[in-house]
Amino acid sequence: MSKEVIIIGGGVIGLCTAYYLEKEGHKVTVIDKSDISQGASFINAGYITPSHFIPLSAPGMITKGLKWMFNPASPFYVKPRLNREFLEWSWAFKRSAKASKVDKVIPAIIDINLLGRELYQEIKASNEFDFHLERNGLLMFYQTEKAGEEEWRTGQRAIAEGLDVKHLTKEEVKAYEPVMDLNIKGAVYYDSDAHMTPGEFMTEMLSYLKEKGVKFYTNESVDDLLVSEGKITKVKTSNQTLSADEIVVAAGSWSPLLTKKLGVKIAVQAGKGYSINVARHTGIRTPAILVEAKVAVTPMNGFTRFAGTMEIGGINHEIDPVRVQAIARAASNYYNGFKVEQKEIDAAACGLRPCSPDGLPYIGKTEKYKNLTIATGHAMMGWSLGPATGKLVSEIISDKKRSLDLRLFHPDRKF
Repeated sequence: MSKEVIIIGGGVIGLCTAYYLEKEGHKVTVIDKSDISQGASFINAGYITPSHFIPLSAPGMITKGLKWMFNPASPFYVKPRLNREFLEWSWAFKRSAKASKVDKVIPAIIDINLLGRELYQEIKASNEFDFHLERNGLLMFYQTEKAGEEEWRTGQRAIAEGLDVKHLTKEEVKAYEPVMDLNIKGAVYYDSDAHMTPGEFMTEMLSYLKEKGVKFYTNESVDDLLVSEGKITKVKTSNQTLSADEIVVAAGSWSPLLTKKLGVKIAVQAGKGYSINVARHTGIRTPAILVEAKVAVTPMNGFTRFAGTMEIGGINHEIDPVRVQAIARAASNYYNGFKVEQKEIDAAACGLRPCSPDGLPYIGKTEKYKNLTIATGHAMMGWSLGPATGKLVSEIISDKKRSLDLRLFHPDRKF
């Protein structure tokens, strides 16, 4: 049965949700407070990452965070503030950062990432798009023996979970990076991963959806959600009032501000990340993580992107030059003879990633409202999980068999 569906949020999660809902025959409207041309869905590293199965709330992360808090160039920074939502999120993060809880969620994180990879490949194979998508794997470059040992322990866990992982010497890495002079001791290689050029996909998907009749209201904020008898009946925006059978909140870091109007709490904090684009030929061929610096390097279509940092400090788009310089410095530190130019540093962009306390996204209907579906909290996996989330939301709204067990992703879960 065809339904009228309003999706609040036009990032990769919102667009992929619109894609699958439209394919199911639903009438879809997307509302976004921007013009859908910037933000985390455009400036991310473009990774599809089955390799990233350890959530942010890993054991030891709190200790590292406390240590890094006093280093303005650190890869992970939490800005302390007397804000109730932040304090509740921090407590939930602490409760989630236990080995037993992490072990429980690892298979679910791998499964949803593998589903995301499969669906990106399906979308590409449909011949309705021409976006960049490659599966060249991911190299985890390390400079110290300690980091190498830690990465290989993660790699061994990945092997136990069914992923193809290799531990490479510096010499063996040359097969993947024959041109670059690398300042590393070795690398852990994940065959499972793929990468894309995010802006291409977003632009093409937006055009495709418009051609298919999906309505878009951009530069339009959602001011209120009107409720009657356990259902959301109206969406009031800055310009108009709209009705729908189903509402999807996929507004990223802004999602809690919307659900709060409904008396629904979802623990999400905005995690700022930065990226630098280098349009010159770099010679870099394979996506990599510079382990100690926590910087992602992606050879995209026509440029190389260096991305990094996780800065949990509220919703703002202020660019911290110290953090951007840290990303540029890391590039020079790992790739000998390479230097990010000042004009490239000056053009750095940032985006906000919605972080849940336990590292799992929220995907599903809340108990409080019959027609409200939440799709947010993806943190650094947002790009990787775009199509998987979109398909799952479509299955929920269409009342079809779910592609995955969604119990661990329930938006009403307790921490």
